[in-house]
Order: sequence, then C-alpha cells, then structure tokens
Amino acid sequence: MLFEGYISWSLYHALPPMIYYFPLQTLALTGLEVFAVAFLSPVFLIIGPCWRLANNKYILALLRLTVVGSLASYQAPNASIRLFILAAGVSSSLLVQTVTLWSGNSLQRFIRIWGFILGKMMLLVLRIWYTSLNPVWSSQAANTVVLTIGLVAAAERIYSVEDERKQGANATGNTVRKAVSQPNWLLSGMAFGSLMFLTVWIFGEVSLISRWAVSGHPHTGPDPNPYGGTVLLGLAHGLMLSFWSWSSVASFAWFLIGIASSAGLLYLHTWSAAVAGNILAVFTMCVWPQLAGRFVGCLHPGKAMSTAMFTYVLELFFCVWCTAYKFVPGGVYARESSHLLLGFIMLCIGLGFLTGSKKDLNSIFEVKSDQKPFFKKSTEYIKLLLWLFVGAGLLGLGLRYRTYEKKLGRGVPKRDFSAMIWPFRFAYDNEGWSNLEGSATLLNQTGADFITVLESDASKPFIGNNDPTMWLGERLGFYTDFGPSTRDHTWGIMALSRYPIVKSTHHLLPSPEGEIAPAISMTVNFTGRLIDFVVAHFGNEEEDLDRKLQAIAVSKLLKTSSKQVVFLGYVTSAPGSRDYTELIENGNVQDIDSTDRDRWCSYIMYRGVIRLGYARISHAGLSDSEVQMAKFRIPDDLDNYVDNDRIVTDPSQVPEDVHFNPRFGSYKDGHNYDESIHHFHMSTPKYFKQTN
Repeated sequence: MLFEGYISWSLYHALPPMIYYFPLQTLALTGLEVFAVAFLSPVFLIIGPCWRLANNKYILALLRLTVVGSLASYQAPNASIRLFILAAGVSSSLLVQTVTLWSGNSLQRFIRIWGFILGKMMLLVLRIWYTSLNPVWSSQAANTVVLTIGLVAAAERIYSVEDERKQGANATGNTVRKAVSQPNWLLSGMAFGSLMFLTVWIFGEVSLISRWAVSGHPHTGPDPNPYGGTVLLGLAHGLMLSFWSWSSVASFAWFLIGIASSAGLLYLHTWSAAVAGNILAVFTMCVWPQLAGRFVGCLHPGKAMSTAMFTYVLELFFCVWCTAYKFVPGGVYARESSHLLLGFIMLCIGLGFLTGSKKDLNSIFEVKSDQKPFFKKSTEYIKLLLWLFVGAGLLGLGLRYRTYEKKLGRGVPKRDFSAMIWPFRFAYDNEGWSNLEGSATLLNQTGADFITVLESDASKPFIGNNDPTMWLGERLGFYTDFGPSTRDHTWGIMALSRYPIVKSTHHLLPSPEGEIAPAISMTVNFTGRLIDFVVAHFGNEEEDLDRKLQAIAVSKLLKTSSKQVVFLGYVTSAPGSRDYTELIENGNVQDIDSTDRDRWCSYIMYRGVIRLGYARISHAGLSDSEVQMAKFRIPDDLDNYVDNDRIVTDPSQVPEDVHFNPRFGSYKDGHNYDESIHHFHMSTPKYFKQTN
C-alpha cells in the first residue's frame, strides 16, 4: 500500500511538467495539453459496465502493472513517448485508486487511505535525500531500482487481492452504506481534489515554504536546509492531530487558523511567512485523513473521484495561467492571481471539512467489535512508520547541511574573478529531461566565481516542484540567492557565488503588459574586496513598453551601485538599440565587447573593474541558450587604473591564469552546431590587454 501510494504521487507530480515541456519550447499552447485528461479517467467509472469491468481481478491486475510500468517512461527514447506513457500511468493509477478505495471492508480501506497519505510522506523524505529531486525521475539507475521494487509490490498486491476480496466479500457491497454519514459527492470531491492540489502546490517538497517566504540577504528568511525540517515536522504533527475527534466549534476555529495561515504565507515576509506556512502544513495534513475518509464514504465513486480530479486539473491550469498569462488565452484575467486560487482551495476544503462528521478516520466507518483490535494495531504501526519517515528526513537534512557548510568559503583570495550568465530553462534539456547533473558539470567546468541562472524557479507544480538553486548551491559549494519569491509569479533568477553575498535586494521590474521581469542587486565580498552585481531578466521582444521601462529601472540600479559593478542581463534587444543604449549611457557602464554585434539576449557590462576575457559557450542541447562569461581584475587603485582596450584571440598573448578552460576548445567563428559537446563559438574566446 505504501509503495503504491509513493508511485501514485510520483506520477501525479511528473505528468504536468512533462506536458508543460512542449509549450515551453514554443511559448504557446501546443495541443498536447489535452493529455491532462489522463487525470479525468475516473469519469468512465460512472458507467456501470465500466465499473464492473474495472473491478474484474484480471483488469485490475493489468491496471496495476500499467501503473508501475509507466515509471519506465523515464527511459523512453523521446519526450512524446514519455508523455504518452506517463499519461497512461496516471489514468491507470486513478482507476486503481477509485476501485480499491471503494472496495473491501473498513480495515482494508482504512489501510489504503493511510498508504496513500504515507506514500506522500515517503516521497518528501526521498526528495530530502536526493536534494529536492524524486529519485525515480533523477537517474536511470534509481529509476530501475524503483521500477523493480514497484513490480514486486504490484505482484504481491495482485496475488493477495483475491484473499482481500474474500475477507471483504460481505462488506464490499455495503461498506459505503455503513459509513456514519453519506457525504455529498460533489462537495467531498471538490474538497478532496483541492486538498490534493494544495499538498502538491505548496508541500510538494519541504523547501517550497522557504521559497515562498524568501527575501534578500542578509535577512533572507529560513533557508530550505535545515529549516525544511520544520515543514516536515509540521506535516507529521498535523497527521498526529488527525487522530483526534473535533467538536464543531473546534473544527471551525481550526479552519479559521488554516485560512489565516494561508493568507500569512501569501502576504507576510521571511520568518513570519514561514511560520504561517508551517501552521498551514499542520492544518493541511490534519484534515487529510478526515476528508479522505469522508470522500470514500460517498455513494458514487466514479462521480466523486471525477469531481475531485476535475477540480485538481482546473486548479492546476489556473496555477499555470497565473504566471504564464502572456502566452495563454484569457491569461489577462488570471494574471498574478494566486490569492484567488488559494482562496478557492481553502473554501473548497472548508466546505468539505465543516459540513460532515467531525470524527477521526478510525471512527468514520462503523467498525465491528472484532475488528477494533486490528484498527488499533494498524494505527500504532502507522504512527511508528510516520515518525520513522520524519527521523529519516531530519537525518538527511542534517547530513546535507553539514556537508554543504564544509564546502562553503573555499574561495581563495585573488584579484581576478569570472562572472557568467546562462538561461537554463528550469534545468530541462532539449530532449525534455531534467538535467541538473549536466548543468552542474558545465558550471563547474567554466570555473566561474559568480553565476546568474535565468528561468530558475522550478518550485511550481507544472515545472517540477523542485529547487535548482538549493541543488546547485549544495553540489557546487556556492553561496546562493534564490531571487524574487515564487509567489511573485516570475520565471525565476538565481545567483550563485563562490564568495559570500554581503547583501542583496530583489526587484520586480516594471511589466505593465508582459510577464513579470525579475532582477537582483547585490554585493559580493571577494575576500575583502566588495563588488556589486546587478542581474536581470527582461520581458519578451514583443513588449516594447515593458522593455523600455525595464531598461530605465535597471540603469537606475546600475547608476546607484558602487563604483565597481558588473551587470549580467537577458535584455532581448540588439546591440546599439534603445534599451542597450539606456543601460550603457544612463547606467554608466561599458559593454564587455562592443564589437560583438551578433547578440540578442544575454549581455555582460561593467564599471570600475578591468576586463580580461570574454567567451560564449554553446549549449550542446543542455538548454536552448548559450553560456556567456567574462573575466575581470579588481584594480588596486580605483582612482588610478587603465582598462584593457586591445582585443586578442591568441591566448599565448596573455598570462595563462587568465585563460578560459581549454576543455571548451579554442577560438571559433560562427555557431557551434555540434550539439554533442560544449564549445567556444561566435568568435570567442577573446582576451583583452593594453595597447603597447
């Protein structure tokens, strides 16, 4: 039951990002969004013959094998096939869940509900150990291991199902009617679907609350590691509270606390928002068993589950519309409307929570006296397993935190530093697979001391519910800045620094028409030498007013920065254009290479430092955008230094410690069309020296 729950949650998490991958390529709907109907498969169970067919032991066995087999989608040859297999797995999983949750005696159904809930806790703990990734989607080796265990578990369930059916034969037809109450399938379905989405959206990974509450340095709020542990503890304590029976007054008061905590998570900042998020975690898991028990007490399983999944899909699409409003029909009406989404979710949960029985899950079903000892024993095992998961999760966070702390602060004192910009599209490669390992390898090979990564906020449920900022920071041993909060509806911009970040401020640039443009201004301590950085991601080319206002805003940030500043930005304007000129002239900065006219998006500019080198590295299919990086020297006397004004392409003419990593080849004109390797291209690398 437990492993089945983990597999089901893994599939429900995986399908939306796989669907989203395709419009991500085109910045428009592709028609493949129709695969979201996989979540609506329970609608077939409204039809009597389909319900009886799904209850056939051979069909049920086939569906179980399809669910587990769909995990092999990770090893599919291309993204389209993977999407199809995942959709089949999701639809089969929901059919199996509907049949099994509405079949058998009270004890069997009680265990199945808890198996699904604890499967979620198991997923969270595994994501802790895999630094926010789900192991089944992280590597072929892990995928094969989980697939093998899943097949064994499925085989065990298939062979044991006959025994269960015999045990529950007398109860199968009337268990629902034995429920203490007969809940309304519409209200219960909406409540259960909303609860599922809330659990995925905000508690899909224990780091997400920190990313809703994050702010600039030094007052960033709680770091996801180790403070993600408080979220795990909150979820566990919520489940423990669910074993209580609540009076109507206590239930209403508890719901008001849940409403207040959701509002606090949206509108408060840093630690206050995180505390609100932790209270919401307690509330969310506290109502899970009760709402789930009431949900499976509905007389119409097909209608109840279909309503739940329709609600889930509706909320999922609205979540997409809140951020991707510029690229979808009717998006203007959903722009930045997460408050409406969260309010609707809490309303649905409240209606389900307040209108039914206030008894705990053990008491929702009428339990025969001879079954009560089994219920009691099962409850003890459930609590034990829950706290074993919590202990394993806290241990994982502790080990990760200790390892990360040992990696930090290893930057050696030096006058030279390198800076890099890369739009890495949420770590999805051009084949549709998340490739953080490849991204970390590339970043490490560049040797960059300061890195800004654009399109980095993957905490949203339709992108992956993971935290690339935390993952890369821990893997590389870099200090991190997440950028504007995930509740700010941007696509994300992160900063990674080998040297400590002294202070930073997050900015939302003027975006009256297009997508919200994020920026960060910060100061980094290069072992006693303070350098300012401004990093930004402008809106799209089509939004002329947005780009104009954004260029003005960033030029003001540059102008008010210290005498030594580096700008790394995605500007979507050509060299010499209005926005380019605004940055250069009013921002009082210089282009790293004003002779490079073949640029459109990424730019590096600077003031108060000496340029040493400039390189462009092909993406090799790891993203849809190249890497740009530059090397600088911090002058000894800021009021008396001369910048390098001569361009050379022969590395032998400059000191070896200035050279870029030869792993990327040598100077190359034009594009590098070989997508199997990262290579210098576009007439780089270039080095700068003084004219003799």
